[in-house]
Amino acid sequence: CLENVPHRIDNIFEEEHSKMQVLIKASESVYIWVIQVKKMKAIYHILNLCSFDVTNKCLIAEVWCPVNDLPALRRALEDGSRKSGATVPSFVNRIPSNDTPPTLIRTNKFTSGFQNIVDAYGVSSYREVNPGERIAIKKTLHFNINIDFINLGHGVIMALFALWMVLYENDRKLKKTRNEIWNIFFEGRYIILLMGIFSVYTGLIYNDCFSKSLNLFGSGWNVRAMYDHGGWNEHVVRSNSFLALDPNVTGVFNGPYPLGIDPIWNLASNRLTFLNSYKMKMSVIVGIIHMTFGVVLGVFNHLHFRRTFNLYLIFLPELLFLLCLFGYLVFMIIYKWLFFTVRDSQTAPSILIHFINMFLMQGDSSQTLYPGQAGFQVFLVIVAVLSVPVLLLGKPLYLYWQHKGRDRLSMYRVRILFLFMCVLQLAEGCWLIFCLSLSGTSLDSHSCSSDSQSEEFDFADVFLHQSIHTIEYCLGCISNTASYLRLWALSLAHAQLSEVLWAMVMRVGLRVDTRVGIVFLVPVVGLFAVLTVSILLVMEGLSAFLHALRLHWVEFQNKFYSGTGVKFVPFAFSLLHTSFENEGLL
Repeated sequence: CLENVPHRIDNIFEEEHSKMQVLIKASESVYIWVIQVKKMKAIYHILNLCSFDVTNKCLIAEVWCPVNDLPALRRALEDGSRKSGATVPSFVNRIPSNDTPPTLIRTNKFTSGFQNIVDAYGVSSYREVNPGERIAIKKTLHFNINIDFINLGHGVIMALFALWMVLYENDRKLKKTRNEIWNIFFEGRYIILLMGIFSVYTGLIYNDCFSKSLNLFGSGWNVRAMYDHGGWNEHVVRSNSFLALDPNVTGVFNGPYPLGIDPIWNLASNRLTFLNSYKMKMSVIVGIIHMTFGVVLGVFNHLHFRRTFNLYLIFLPELLFLLCLFGYLVFMIIYKWLFFTVRDSQTAPSILIHFINMFLMQGDSSQTLYPGQAGFQVFLVIVAVLSVPVLLLGKPLYLYWQHKGRDRLSMYRVRILFLFMCVLQLAEGCWLIFCLSLSGTSLDSHSCSSDSQSEEFDFADVFLHQSIHTIEYCLGCISNTASYLRLWALSLAHAQLSEVLWAMVMRVGLRVDTRVGIVFLVPVVGLFAVLTVSILLVMEGLSAFLHALRLHWVEFQNKFYSGTGVKFVPFAFSLLHTSFENEGLL
């Protein structure tokens, strides 16, 4: 027995070694086997969804397919039948359906990031206006992102970082990582690139680079004129290293700076007062333009879905309410900029006081922006107030009369309803009378609409829905306009953080004059770079992005976008391949 022990031990080692070789060989192919098994499971899962035709002994599948892809689908079925040697050929029949199709939005590597932002809010309904596929809206989104992220230096760093990701986007090491934070940045590389480019643009406009101004064209201010005017004395000069700029001095202003804000404002003690007023008003102007653009985009939905009555009963009252109140606020801001000089600045009327007095229908006749202001403001308020009942009652009454009048009422009574709306909206009667003259064709074109021609009509449900929409829109115009002031607040916060970081870090290192100061400057620059990237770029950039995203979702998209659709998810091995990559199998 003892003589056979070494032989048995050798056999055991040989068996273990052979097993190890088999496992090593199998481990090289296990990933491929997993992919093949998952592909087969996915195929059988789809086949189980098909119905079996006993007579013809074939499978019948009812699927959604884009019309443009039907030729490719037919060719694929023909190739599959030929290669498999099937006796029954495969073919495609188009079946009419009343169900709402899923939404297919074709994207590429540039537009996919923007579309994911829109889909996070909600998938667009079939053939609804999609914010993600319109370049103008994307530019609006990024302009809103970067109007509160104003810094030339930070924008250059962000753009270079995004450009590096774009140039090496095919690198497998960058694409295939298990770091979720990095994957988010990498998937949004084109968004970050445009954020950086627009930050460079706004940084040039506001002349801000790491809290310092760039004197590219020479200042248009002549500070000597302020000194000759007698406004300074020796005590003021010694006690104030930063002096207030007074434009109301003869000869102090030689001309406007060619691009952006004059760099001398970076040295003025009243710089914050000047920029705050300017940024606050610009935020309001951008907000009103943004919301008006959203209301106008709703026209495309009304026209496409053949709801032309919504143009007169929803779009027009909404536009009049927004422009008569808050559009007039933008008008007053621009009018005051154009027609009041620095000599009139002390006696110029307050826009905020005039806007409040507009609702109260009162005001001081001696403090007016232009002749006839009081009467014109009363007219605008009346138009806005009369738009509310039209927005509230117009659509429910129209649908009610049309539902009841299909069999018993003539179109003459519908015209009477439009005339009643014209009386309610006497201020905008010219518009509605013109629309009423066209109602003969527009109402006929809507006769096939599924909303108005539905057999089941619940007036209470329609009225409740329209009441909620009216209250939400009217109150939302006020809150949404105020919400755009976050652009001003975030811009102020970013500028002040940049200035504090420069004053507490870089200025300390630059003030050391000795030879030791040169050595001391190296860690100071490193600390300044780390704090700039971590606080001002990452934290502030994320904050600016989230606030702008909120404005894009809430204040802009709710004017025209419902986002109640279902996303079209086709069966494709490429999607399975992506899921395998996310699971780390490839």
